[in-house]
Amino acid sequence: MSRPTFVLVHGANGNAGVWSPVVLELAMLGHRAVAVDLPGHGLRAGYPPSYQAPQDLAAFAVEPSELAGLTLDDTVGFVTDVVRRIAAHGPVVLVGQSLGGVTVTGVANRVPELVDHLVYVSAFCCVRLPTVYDYYLTPEGGPSAVLAVPKVGDPARTGALRTNWRSADPAFLAAAHRAFLADGSEAQLRAIVAGCQPDESALLSFTDARIDPAAFGRVRHSFVRLTRDLSIPLALQDRMIGEADAATPDNPFRVHTLDSSHLGYLLRPQAISAVLAELAGTG
Repeated sequence: MSRPTFVLVHGANGNAGVWSPVVLELAMLGHRAVAVDLPGHGLRAGYPPSYQAPQDLAAFAVEPSELAGLTLDDTVGFVTDVVRRIAAHGPVVLVGQSLGGVTVTGVANRVPELVDHLVYVSAFCCVRLPTVYDYYLTPEGGPSAVLAVPKVGDPARTGALRTNWRSADPAFLAAAHRAFLADGSEAQLRAIVAGCQPDESALLSFTDARIDPAAFGRVRHSFVRLTRDLSIPLALQDRMIGEADAATPDNPFRVHTLDSSHLGYLLRPQAISAVLAELAGTG
């Protein structure tokens, strides 16, 4: 069997670039990897003029988003096409980070025969509850620090969940630091948020994204737990793992654990890359 290709899917407000340290490390380990920009992300992202400097915060709060109307079906369809083309050349290990979990779940539901291994890196795997929003309402999800990161404007008006990553407000930076990179420095946090885009589709968090046990159960799947993650708390990660294992008891999650915050593993890519390389060897 030929060596697999890793297909890496980013989370909310992200793009393919967030995976660059991991792509580099995997390449140095002799593996092929490609990170994708979901529709409306990366070079296709929309940056409202009011977001530029000097910022017009009043306009930024109401300006319609170019991501308004972007659906889970759109992101699943896009990644499915990528997976289909890559699968023509060998096995695919499909990896989702954070909110990217709902997209990779959708791909596995749609084309399980094309995914050799499915990996969630502290990512949403909806099983008993339909949406990401529902999981944040649970006792395990309620303490999430991401809920304290301020948003801008009304999603019903802008069509997106909007964040001002260019804010210098100490309260905002403190909330973002705690939520995403509590094990990193303030300088590292600023470097990460500088690459974030302001808008994320609200529909991705409010659309039914549950696994189809008949399809999901056909795919080998692994979960990388992040013990210091305050955005998707460890208890919530474990809840989703347990629910999935109950739904597909003959094919439970292969579980790996890293000592990391929600994004801290990207600053130390050797550990996550070693886990992924191990999975590539097991199929």
